[in-house]
Amino acid sequence: MKKFLLSLIIVLLTIGISLPVQADSGASDTDSINEKLGSPIVVYGAQLSTDQRTKVRELLNVQDGDMVEEHDVSGQDAATYINGNPNSNMYSSAKITRQEAGNGLTINIVTPENITEVTKEMYANALLTAGVENATVDVASPVKVSGHSALTGIYKAYDVEGEQLDKERMELANEELDVATQLAEKEGMSQEKVSQLLTDIKKTIAEQNPATKEEVEQIVQEQLDQLEISLSEADRQMLIDLIDKMRDLNINFDQVKNQLEDIASTIKDKADELGLDEGFWEKVANFFSDMFQALSNFFKGLFN
Repeated sequence: MKKFLLSLIIVLLTIGISLPVQADSGASDTDSINEKLGSPIVVYGAQLSTDQRTKVRELLNVQDGDMVEEHDVSGQDAATYINGNPNSNMYSSAKITRQEAGNGLTINIVTPENITEVTKEMYANALLTAGVENATVDVASPVKVSGHSALTGIYKAYDVEGEQLDKERMELANEELDVATQLAEKEGMSQEKVSQLLTDIKKTIAEQNPATKEEVEQIVQEQLDQLEISLSEADRQMLIDLIDKMRDLNINFDQVKNQLEDIASTIKDKADELGLDEGFWEKVANFFSDMFQALSNFFKGLFN
């Protein structure tokens, strides 16, 4: 019995503790064309090789080229839409399937292992800022990339289909994505916490409609306090400046309040699935404390 228990403990210590990981769903279907809204639009990163492009077509579930509109997105497009670097290398690609009003935004990162900086909640937040609503967006890359170029590809998809987005809002959405990824790299922050912060700030803006930068600053600070986030003064000011630009552009987040609620719900579900509640780390500490105490008692019993 003692040998069995010892073997069991060794096995448990070897496999460790595993946490469930939320996987993104695969690419949406493209078997039929919506005659009212048009075909899905696929935008490929211009730097993809022929083999990589073929792989992306598979990842994005593009089985018949006649069923989709296909385009490339380049560094020059980044310069056109968001005043980006025209020499940027573009690899991340996207498929956009427009939906009926009321369906909201659905973001699928088909290759989460290769999109290293941008989460689907970050994409959703930025796209709402840019004015994109009611669409299913699938993002994929055959190589590890930050994921930023997919946003430019989405803008181009709307442009080529005659749905011109506001340039200032596109530039601001790109800035938002930069701020989000920068904050997520800070100690004590996470991609989920940054997305929750931005979502909660936008929801509060929709409710309060701030008229001054001082009111924006108050909203930002209240949300930082509520989420128990501590930022440096430089990072705090960067966030305030971003949100104040949203106020200057009169972006009406009240129109997309339901979609913001959906983002917030997704973030909460992800945190719940990972077990990241307020007492998570305390539970981990208590688990190891109890385990080591049990091990100590067990080994003492072996030699008594």
